[in-house]
Amino acid sequence: MADARPLTCQSVETWNRVAWVAMERMTQHVRASGFHCRPRRWTLSAAAVLSLMLPLGAGAQVGASTQPGSNDHTASGVTTVQGAEQIFSSVPQAAGSTQVTQQDFKGSIVDGKATDGVLELTLDDAIQRGFRTNLGLILQGAQTQTVNGQKLQALQALLPSVTGSASYTVEQVNLAAYGLSFPGLNPIIGPFQVFDFRAYLSQSLVNVSSIQKYIAAKHNFQGAKLTAEDARNMVVLTIGNAYLLCIADQARIDAAIAERANAKVSLDQATAAHEAGTSPKLDVLRARVDYQNADQQVIQTQNNLEKDKLNLARAIGLPLDQKLHIADAAPFTAATPTTPEQAFADAQKNRKDLQASAERVKGAASQRSAAKAEYYPTVDFNGDFGDLGTTPAHSHGTYTATGQVSVPILQIARTQGDIQVADANLKATQARYSDQVQQVNADVRDALLDIEAAEKLVEATKSNVDLANEALSEAQQRFRSGVADNLAVSDAQSQTEQANNQYISALYQHNIAKLSLARAVGYAGTNYKQALQLGGK
Repeated sequence: MADARPLTCQSVETWNRVAWVAMERMTQHVRASGFHCRPRRWTLSAAAVLSLMLPLGAGAQVGASTQPGSNDHTASGVTTVQGAEQIFSSVPQAAGSTQVTQQDFKGSIVDGKATDGVLELTLDDAIQRGFRTNLGLILQGAQTQTVNGQKLQALQALLPSVTGSASYTVEQVNLAAYGLSFPGLNPIIGPFQVFDFRAYLSQSLVNVSSIQKYIAAKHNFQGAKLTAEDARNMVVLTIGNAYLLCIADQARIDAAIAERANAKVSLDQATAAHEAGTSPKLDVLRARVDYQNADQQVIQTQNNLEKDKLNLARAIGLPLDQKLHIADAAPFTAATPTTPEQAFADAQKNRKDLQASAERVKGAASQRSAAKAEYYPTVDFNGDFGDLGTTPAHSHGTYTATGQVSVPILQIARTQGDIQVADANLKATQARYSDQVQQVNADVRDALLDIEAAEKLVEATKSNVDLANEALSEAQQRFRSGVADNLAVSDAQSQTEQANNQYISALYQHNIAKLSLARAVGYAGTNYKQALQLGGK
């Protein structure tokens, strides 16, 4: 693309207006030719533009389609999930290790082989499988092990080091080669042999820098452990989102099948009326188009469900050829009321990633103290003890003991450099922690706002579904009575389809907002059942 500019809200709105005007003119032209169509079928929404221009991953997309009722994975819920995952992926990891990213939580290690029949999969089963097989959790565990190894390496500098050796030496010396000659003495001495069995000991008695480095390693290890615990929240968030998408897909399939049945009733009515001579062929054509569109929608929603099942299987370690059925449903259950202040206070106590960042700040402070301690003298002890002789039977014990005090004199540049590097790292870690605290506060407030808005959306869209169904029934009765043509039936079917799709999307938004709040507060890894309350129809 020669001119790639970022897509802004203003550009999307402009595109929307242009697309809508163009579709309206096309609709007017077609209607003028005597054939009715629904402009809503051609509406290109802002979400559709974004889905075409932003490379989002499958199973967590801003769904868009030129047909209403498509698998529109709602923008607000997915944005919340991706935001939370991005925060985790930006957490500093162990030096020299591969960073765990949000994409890793969408993968897994396959556990077992596919079985015959259909697996009834509940959300709890899916998450428990994820705890065992999810790639992000496994990689985070490996990083924790790496940091633990670094801690042990730092500890070794404070522990005594003991090594042992055994040697057998046979030697013959030519004194003349060294310019030595003695009258009456053979210059060739030997051969003679020496046996030496010895143990060596080295111990750092005073080394402040090594002590501070070990303390820093302990804090980093504790931070890695907390990050690994927080990874469980990310597993719940990722798998929960994938599972909720499958529930929404199944609901769309049910709605699409019902809409196809209504379209079939309207087609049969129009055909019968046309054969009776009371209705023009245009009514039959219009009804057949509606029926075929409904049939296409069933096919599309079924395909979306199968693809989202694959994404779910990828995240929980199921073989991709394993047939599964989503056993839980997602009824509307109001979230437990709480205030932003209370939720933020709970998050500060519960969020493991926040506690991990606090540990890293302490580790960075200890690393800076270790750099400053390079100015301090060190005290070391070195010694050996062994048995030395011509043969093991003719030997005697020998030993050496050395105490050493080392004082740095001319290494100012290196020490100052280490101090500045450590100081910069401490400031960056403190700034990152401070920002993360504010991000957690924003996460909590965003989730609460999403829940509040989604609850209102559920109420409004549920009312729209009832009204649309009533309007459809009224239109079908009027057409059956011959009072009107089936144009009103076609419009009512479209409104019913749109209302059902909006209601399903609102339910998904509400549930994903509750799950995001559980992650934002820090209890998604333990109380996800309480947060979602799935299971009803």
